[in-house]
Amino acid sequence: MAVFNCKNADDVLKAVKDYNVSFVQFWFIDILGVLKSFQVTPRELEAAFEEGMGFDGSSITGFTKIQESDMVAFPDPTTFQLVAWRPSDRPVARLFCDIRLPDGTPFAADSRYILKKMAKKAADLGYTYYVGPELEFFLFANANEPKILDLGGYFDAPPRDLANDVRRDIIFALESMGIAVEYSHHEVAPSQHEIDLRYNEAVTMADMAVTYRVVCKEIARKHGCYASFMPKPLFGENGSGMHVHQSLFKGSKNAFFDGSDQYNLSKEAKSYIAGLLKHAPEFGLVNNQWVNSYKRLVPGYEAPVYIAWARRNRSALIRVPMYKPGKEAATRIELRSPDPACNLYLCFAAMLGAGLKGIEGGYELAKPIEENIFKMSESEMAAKGISSLPGSLREAIDNLEKSALMREVLGDHLFNALLDNKKAEWDAYRMQITEWEIERYLPIL
Repeated sequence: MAVFNCKNADDVLKAVKDYNVSFVQFWFIDILGVLKSFQVTPRELEAAFEEGMGFDGSSITGFTKIQESDMVAFPDPTTFQLVAWRPSDRPVARLFCDIRLPDGTPFAADSRYILKKMAKKAADLGYTYYVGPELEFFLFANANEPKILDLGGYFDAPPRDLANDVRRDIIFALESMGIAVEYSHHEVAPSQHEIDLRYNEAVTMADMAVTYRVVCKEIARKHGCYASFMPKPLFGENGSGMHVHQSLFKGSKNAFFDGSDQYNLSKEAKSYIAGLLKHAPEFGLVNNQWVNSYKRLVPGYEAPVYIAWARRNRSALIRVPMYKPGKEAATRIELRSPDPACNLYLCFAAMLGAGLKGIEGGYELAKPIEENIFKMSESEMAAKGISSLPGSLREAIDNLEKSALMREVLGDHLFNALLDNKKAEWDAYRMQITEWEIERYLPIL
């Protein structure tokens, strides 16, 4: 299958004709990062590029009220690719869309627009923001129960790893859609997997990561199983994270590298890390947006709970991979708290916003913590100034609500809509009576 590099609408129209494309899917996401899509025929495509395609925004989570519901989706020609899971005869293509109001202005709660806005802020300061996410997922027998398919562990090979064929087909599908894969492997938990994407500019990477989630699900379905990005589907096992490697470049030069520093980190890199650490509790809700997200963020399962940074220590929130001589461009930081069920555009935007705040404010970075934080007492952590991420969705809601920075990054509309949605989720969750409660309390109360 061909990989396209379309620059404009004319390139897309030519590709659609040359490859006899039957339908074009228009993709965008709601405020929770859930993919929305509708299809157009090729004959509607030229008008769609010029005028957009209208839809009812009041039916999309977090968009608009019914009295102000008209939205217009404008396809981005640079995102044109054939979808890998549909037949090659009369293929189907996809285009990501930017959402606008009827007067042509960007819709303030369009997640893609919010990330573009933050990327432009970085560009105005001379930076290009690159990210490389590591999205973990589980393969289960079906979507109704977390029934595992193998008992493999970290880096296990067949026969303990029974999903080699599934991962291979996912990689082939991703590569056919222009998404470069670095490597893949079985993860720590049974039936858990990871496929790492090669780093790219943030908006492009968010598009790719959304595509990645769809590809994983579609290819798994073809193999008769179900791919889940649920953060913590199995009790007593590691959950699925999305460690995000990130860096800022000025032209071709990595702005995070300074060979004269003991950690090989520039002043900008240190202030960026300090910004992430300071504001991590505030953007926790963005990166970990579900009740279930906080079942993963507990000590003992390789999940980063404690707000600190390190080079070798994987119990810290931020890890700075060790510098290898001659690899200045690879200098980066790794934020380990996000999970793969987040809104990817908002996740990248929130991290960039916090990092730039650190640079602009000249934040000072504390020394790295190389000891295993999981084994420290509370008094030892307090002495070293180590605090914790939010422990529940409720705590994350409260932290976000008080954050002036995140209100600025997300904009008033999305900020308030996200809070309303998450408060409703928390209320629905806290009223549930679980099996754990019945088994624990009913016999004794």
